[in-house]
Formats: sequence, structure tokens, C-alpha cells
Amino acid sequence: MESDPLSSNVVDPADLAAEPEAPRPAGEAVRVRGLRPAVAVLAPAVTAVVALLIHRYLPDRQEIPHSWMDALPAWQHPYPALLAAVLGISLLAAAGQWAWHPLRPWAGHYGPLTAGVLVLVCLWDLITAKLAWMPQPYFPGPDEVLGGMIDDRKLLAISALHSLRLLACGYLAGVAAGLVTGVLIGWFLSARYWIMPVMKVLGPLPATALVPLVMMLPIREFLFLSGAALIAFAVWFPVTMLTSSGIANVRLSYLDVARTLGAGRLYLIFRVAIPSALPNVFVGLFMGLGASFLTLIAAETLGVKAGLGWYIGMQKGYADYAKVYGSLVIMAVFFSTLMTLLFKVRDRVLKWQKGVIKW
Repeated sequence: MESDPLSSNVVDPADLAAEPEAPRPAGEAVRVRGLRPAVAVLAPAVTAVVALLIHRYLPDRQEIPHSWMDALPAWQHPYPALLAAVLGISLLAAAGQWAWHPLRPWAGHYGPLTAGVLVLVCLWDLITAKLAWMPQPYFPGPDEVLGGMIDDRKLLAISALHSLRLLACGYLAGVAAGLVTGVLIGWFLSARYWIMPVMKVLGPLPATALVPLVMMLPIREFLFLSGAALIAFAVWFPVTMLTSSGIANVRLSYLDVARTLGAGRLYLIFRVAIPSALPNVFVGLFMGLGASFLTLIAAETLGVKAGLGWYIGMQKGYADYAKVYGSLVIMAVFFSTLMTLLFKVRDRVLKWQKGVIKW
């Protein structure tokens, strides 16, 4: 009996579901949203021109405090200078993507995003400096905020370095403690019996609630260690819980195969259980990093004389809210960069799971 030649070409739906989705080019994502490539590439330049016209021809209604920018002509102020720089870069990208094809997906993907950011900044300029819907000194415009950042650039750089050192020490200590505790709880039943009740009691406590307790300790001369301990406590709980969950849920078939081949306990823990639990571990690392950002500001209120949190408190005391907002911008860029670096590390470490786990 001859088989139907078409039957060999029939594809099982289960096979289709099992196949990993092919990566989509960056430029295609813009076309799916309904934007033509030319519009996506030129959007930042058009938005920058509109923002420049609004800033140039609409009069300021906010009373801007005296600053070093008063002696500069209007076109040399930081906000219009930034818009002019974005306009120039956008035009260069629009021209370059026609001559160099590898630049086309990148320009088409980031063009709408850049235009959206410029729209938000333009609205900020409108409702503060131009229309004065938000009063001074609590809501300065973008030109004043950028001027404050330039004016205090050295102190901001020193504060960012101090915050990075405090965050790194506390985060790394919390990750190390969380990994050790998580492996103990996930692998050893006796450790789980004794440690898990402690985790359920101490873990949910916010680290910021421990600030008064830390300030009462007799080791106040070690303020840096106290702040790092607060950050480590905030990181320890999520890393511990996610690591223990990943260790406890390792497939028994992996362990049975390793035991059959003669693997000992240390090999099972470090070569089978921990690599299998890495996706859960990275989720805990991300949660711990977010908790460390929140705790950093509280940790820098313990009496330290540097750091972004200390800088915000100092400028708030002087009612210089332009510099307060400038430090918040620096902090957002600072934290976003650290989170992006952790994403890169995860993508490299878990490269072997590409197509199995989607992220």
C-alpha cells in the first residue's frame, strides 16, 4: 500500500509549539506598530525642532532664581544645547542609515523611543517654565535642572562614586549570604527545618525599618559598615528564597543520572543543582538589586558625608529643588545602567538555555 506523499509534509502542531521563536530584527518591530521606516527615523529630529521652537518663542512665566546661566545667551543654555545636539545626531543617523544598511534597524528601532522621551521633556518645559502651571521652587524646568547638574557636576560625580561603593559592598555581601543560605535551605532538610522559620519572621521586615535600630548601635563610627549591612539585609531575603526554590525543584532525573555515574554530594550540589537553579537565582538577583536601590537612600541617612542620598538631603535643606531633580536624574541613569549590566551578565551565563526559557 502506497503512502500518501503529502502525509510526510504534515507538521504536528506540537512540533510547532516546541520550536523556539526566531529572533525578530529590531527594525521589524517598528513596522509592526504601523510606523514607516522613514517616519520612525525622522521622528526624533522633528520632535527636537518642535521642542526648540517652543522653548525659543514662548516666553518664560516662571520666576527663575538667579544662577550662573543668566550671563549666557539663550542659545547657550543647557536645555536648547541638548536639543540641538539631539537634532544633529538624529539627522546624522537618518542620513547614515541610507548609506550604511547595518545602521537602519538600529535607527528605526530607537527613533520612536527617542522621540517619545523628547515629547515628555517638552511637556515638562511647557507646564513649568513656559505656562507656570507648577510653581517655583518646587517644580523647576528642564533648563534649570540641567544647569544645576552642570553647576554641581564635581560634587555629583563624587556622590555617585560613594553611592556605587556603598551599593556594591552591600549588594555583594547580601548576594553571598543569600546564595549560601539558599543552597543550605534547598538541599539540606535539617537546615530547612531550622532556618526557614527565621526567614519567615525576619525576611518580610523592610530594611528601612531597621534604620533606627542601626543608629542606636554602639558602632556608629563605622557608618559605612552600617549602611552596607542594611543593603545586604534587603538583598539577602529575595536571593535566599529564590535560590532555595530553584535548588529544591531540580529534576530528580538529573540527580539520578549523576548518582548513577558516581557523582558525590559536592558534585551534585555545585555541578547539577546550582546550574539547574540559575534561572531562579537570577530572578532573586534582580529582586535584590531593586531592593538595594530602595535601601541605599535610607542607608545614606545614617550620617555619611557623601552619596546621592546625602546630596538630595543637603540640597533639599537649601530648597534648591533644581539640583534635587538633577540628582534624581543621575540616580535613574545610575540604577538603570546597573540593571542593564545585570541583564547582560544573565544573558551570557544562561546562553545555554536560549530557546528553552524566553526572556
